[in-house]
Amino acid sequence: MGSDTESLVYVYGVMIAIIAFLGYITENTWLAITKGYIDNRNMNAPFLLGYGLTVLAIYFLFGTPQKLADWGIMRYIPEGTASYLFYYILSFLLVSVGEILLGTLVEKVCGIEYWNYEWIPLHLTKYTSVPTSIMFAGIITFFMSNLFDPILQCMLQMKPQCIKVISIALTTLLVCDFIASFYKMYQKQDFNNIWKYELHHAQNEDRAASTYRE
Repeated sequence: MGSDTESLVYVYGVMIAIIAFLGYITENTWLAITKGYIDNRNMNAPFLLGYGLTVLAIYFLFGTPQKLADWGIMRYIPEGTASYLFYYILSFLLVSVGEILLGTLVEKVCGIEYWNYEWIPLHLTKYTSVPTSIMFAGIITFFMSNLFDPILQCMLQMKPQCIKVISIALTTLLVCDFIASFYKMYQKQDFNNIWKYELHHAQNEDRAASTYRE
């Protein structure tokens, strides 16, 4: 393996970790808005490996909105609005199918309902819905068109040895945590709940403290 190729592999490892962390933040933001709490998302560390692997797979297979991969129908899609629209629709479909597959698999293996979108209008099974797929497709398209390449270029400017150490450490952490967390869920046939913070409860306490001071 050449030194440039090896460095790129380690850069992709760090990219997976960054996206996994952003996925963790995104899910907890969604929970905070819709449910009024945040939690550990069944993991021990603040990373969701699936997000990192999925987005990197999209990059390798389809490129970015401004520079689509050079194969299949993408060869004939002009740059600009058409390529962005194609990327958005593709992301929408991938998110929808991916959520159904993951939710169904976890339910069968771990015996838990990983999430449920039946309360959302236009849900397609309990594991995906049109509104959530629209939202996630928008996030993916925005990230890949505005943030992916700048982050990639920034890491390529770092010292290779530094990136290597960071990449190995983060990749090991993510993989070990993923395996340990899902094995625990499989063994217990239940969620891996470690912590949960009720935002509404905290707000009520703040109001009570404010009233007491007054």
